[in-house]
Amino acid sequence: MNNTSTNRVSMEPGGKGVVAHVGLHALGCLVDALGLGSALTSCIEPSGERALRHDRGKVLVQMALVHAGGGESCADVEHLRAQKELFVDVPSDSTVYRTFHEFDAKQRTRFAQALAEVRQKIWAKLDTTGGPVILDIDASLVMGLAESKENAAPTYKGGFGFHPLFCFSDLTGETLSYTLRPGNATAHNAGDHVEVLDVALAQLPASIRAGHGARDDNAGCTFEFLAACRARKVNFSVTARANAQLQSAIYTVSTREEIWQPSLTQRGELREGAAVCEVTDYLKLKKMPSGTRCIVRREPLHPGAQRSLFPSDEFRYWGFYTDGEGDPVELDLTMRAHAHVEDHIQRLKESGLTRFPFTSFEANANWLMTVAMAGDLVRWFQLLCLEGRWRDARPKALRWEIFHAPGRLVRGARSVVVRLLEGWPTARQLLSAYQRIVSLT
Repeated sequence: MNNTSTNRVSMEPGGKGVVAHVGLHALGCLVDALGLGSALTSCIEPSGERALRHDRGKVLVQMALVHAGGGESCADVEHLRAQKELFVDVPSDSTVYRTFHEFDAKQRTRFAQALAEVRQKIWAKLDTTGGPVILDIDASLVMGLAESKENAAPTYKGGFGFHPLFCFSDLTGETLSYTLRPGNATAHNAGDHVEVLDVALAQLPASIRAGHGARDDNAGCTFEFLAACRARKVNFSVTARANAQLQSAIYTVSTREEIWQPSLTQRGELREGAAVCEVTDYLKLKKMPSGTRCIVRREPLHPGAQRSLFPSDEFRYWGFYTDGEGDPVELDLTMRAHAHVEDHIQRLKESGLTRFPFTSFEANANWLMTVAMAGDLVRWFQLLCLEGRWRDARPKALRWEIFHAPGRLVRGARSVVVRLLEGWPTARQLLSAYQRIVSLT
């Protein structure tokens, strides 16, 4: 019986005719087909008389590919640079470092406008008729950073770092907007929430910017944010904070079993022991926009349950405000899907969000921009080029199976062919992805 896990071979440098990261090349081909690099370059104002050695739009795109592949520093671009057969004229890590220090907030706004134009091309190819477009807003702490980093600050959890705020599209998983904030930025800053909402709406095609919904946790439960949603014709759903009036309403309905309706799972099945009811008639919502409703859900207490809106030895109570129409059970089902935002943030954390390598705040804000861009590129690749379980696979699974696939270079008559490693598990998916990219052009 052979109890070894590897074959014994001799190792030596100087290998030729082989490539890695074939899947990242496919992702780059999709980006080129969409014209993202050219779109980014077109909105950069020339900084001098002499043309730059490396096109800055291309540099940003290639760093987004690095993030997609799991890179967490400027030096990781060298893994693309070592494969000139797949990636064209990749810059050095020092050029990448300079690039991140060349742009400010005004330039990032121009980049966002260019990205919106590309995003419209994507949405034109996607099926967006399945329901309303829900915008999910949430913040996340990035801790463990050095105190030397500009605007890094102590967080409410005792660490030290940044507190970025995001807005995602629940329909596609895209990062529509973001803002980098100090670690001590307050969660309930209505101005920040309105800012990311406006930028996110500007990213959507004009035909669907109104008439859809925005979800937020209790950080968005402010009159300013709700009024902003109403002014922009966006329905809101925000988690309710505990207060005496709401507790009184829950106390009133807690024993009235006839008004409670069984809660449902995302699959439409009954959630054992959970129930939903509307308590709007028991509240005075004068400070809320007209038509605001309050929905409350109760579920049996379980170990590790989060804080309840109402003290009870039997149930945990949770509620939210909304101006949406429909049955309370359906509204509760929609609001609970806000939990998807944790998956969106985790994908970014697996793709460079936990690393802010620069001292300059502006440079780190540019780093966040490429992290979000990488997240969008991967989602576009999944939605347009992959199928089955790969459409929702996590970044780590994509890297192991798709992005880092190896191949062999075969040179022919004025052409170079990449042959995937025989027996590679996802060879069929990769070949199909390349075919779909060709069909997009």
